[in-house]
Amino acid sequence: MNKLLKLATLTAAISVFSGQANAQPAEVGGSFNTSLQSIDRFNPASFQVTDIKRVVAKAVARDIAVNEQSWIKQLNSFNKLNLAQATLSSDASMLGAQASRLTRQLKGLTEHNQQVYQLRLADSAMLAAWQQGQSPLVAFAPKGEDTEWVHVEAFDQYGEVHLLDAQQMPKRPVLIVELDKQIVHREGIAVMQKTFQQHSGLALAKTENKWSNTAEAPASASISTSVINRIRLSDDKEPWISGAAEVYAVVNGVNPSRDEPALDVVDLPYLDHDGQDYTPNQILIHWERYRWQAADVLFMEHDDNTNYQELASTFLNIVTQAMRLIPDPNVQGYAIIPQLTNELIKAMPSHWFSNDDDYVDVFYTLFENRRYTNLMGASNNAKMTLSPLTIEPR
Repeated sequence: MNKLLKLATLTAAISVFSGQANAQPAEVGGSFNTSLQSIDRFNPASFQVTDIKRVVAKAVARDIAVNEQSWIKQLNSFNKLNLAQATLSSDASMLGAQASRLTRQLKGLTEHNQQVYQLRLADSAMLAAWQQGQSPLVAFAPKGEDTEWVHVEAFDQYGEVHLLDAQQMPKRPVLIVELDKQIVHREGIAVMQKTFQQHSGLALAKTENKWSNTAEAPASASISTSVINRIRLSDDKEPWISGAAEVYAVVNGVNPSRDEPALDVVDLPYLDHDGQDYTPNQILIHWERYRWQAADVLFMEHDDNTNYQELASTFLNIVTQAMRLIPDPNVQGYAIIPQLTNELIKAMPSHWFSNDDDYVDVFYTLFENRRYTNLMGASNNAKMTLSPLTIEPR
């Protein structure tokens, strides 16, 4: 089966199961194998990652009776398991591979054989009940804003739907089908970094250097940076099914050598739980990249439906257009940087502030060679201690 046919097959399966999202349990027990044999028009824009997860969850649930002992052993150490390592039936395994390829396409990731879906036990305490014979359900996170979730759909081994309380951790063991965030987030950040770097290189090649007095320092010069000493996100009481966050920072400023915006993306892979202090000592800003020794920092959280290529391109387009509307950036100085950042935030669709995509917080007008202790972001959701660090050449 060629790639397009496989993707079309998955699309058909998604349309079959997604159409039954509000059906009663007795109505959802149709033939899974039959749906896999359906061929529908390939139209990835018509569904989201949540739709794909629903299909995968139902397929995995049908494997419970045969494979649960293998899963118990595999989950015993880490409470999560990439689908590529999970023992699955041939149908579920094929569907998982198809789902992974389509999801990579939807998210603008590289073509790769590495599986992007995983199984995670909702709570480690559930393993004991499962080992004692209580059969698990297989769930997935719903669409929409998490504060408005009432129920979470979960499938049992017979393909029937159970509605779980979205805010209360269930007592019965629950496996969650979700994106393997470590893989997706790492690859997505790399895509954004590449997009920003390509833009920077193109602009450098096409733009006359009007700022020769601020030309890049020689390679032997010291490197001026700012380092995150401590960072904390407020407790927003996310539902039990959401799991750990995956946060990254977009540093926004103006190029020191030309009238172009400068964007960097910095991965914060450790920042996975709210209400907890982290002390990474991670470099956040390289100051040689920013005019006026000033920059803004926008914190974002990974989203299942984010297309990283489109997101990076959108960010670039927004700040580039905003920059072009400023007649003489050097007259206003660093005051223009928050203007660019505000244009980014204003341009975000309203659903970016819900569970469909997460704006976390923004820090305006950070300066080089300044220490900021317990600085709160503009939205009071992030608190950060930032200190200067000069890296000397050998």
